[in-house]
Amino acid sequence: MFGEWIIYTILIFIIVYLLIMLNYNKILYQREQTGNKIKKANIDDSKLMIRKYRVQLQRAIGNIDILTEELNKVRNDIKTLRARNSQNKLENDQLVAKIKELEERIEALI
Repeated sequence: MFGEWIIYTILIFIIVYLLIMLNYNKILYQREQTGNKIKKANIDDSKLMIRKYRVQLQRAIGNIDILTEELNKVRNDIKTLRARNSQNKLENDQLVAKIKELEERIEALI
């Protein structure tokens, strides 16, 4: 009788212990699943943001390429304008010298 009572008591304690451990592990599993869902959602959001910024970066790089081409065109235009300006200065100096020469001839004729 006493032996059966001890065996039943031990079995009840074992069953209670196993039920407690089952609930504890179930709660841990649910927390882990919730954490995994949150992490997955964060990763998906991060991937979306990375794609968005990659597209923006590609557009910016394309814009930089266009701006570089425009800058090179403007530099070439500036070079040609400087060359024209120096050429015009030389022509202007020659014309001023001719005007002075003609003025001197006119004064000599008068």
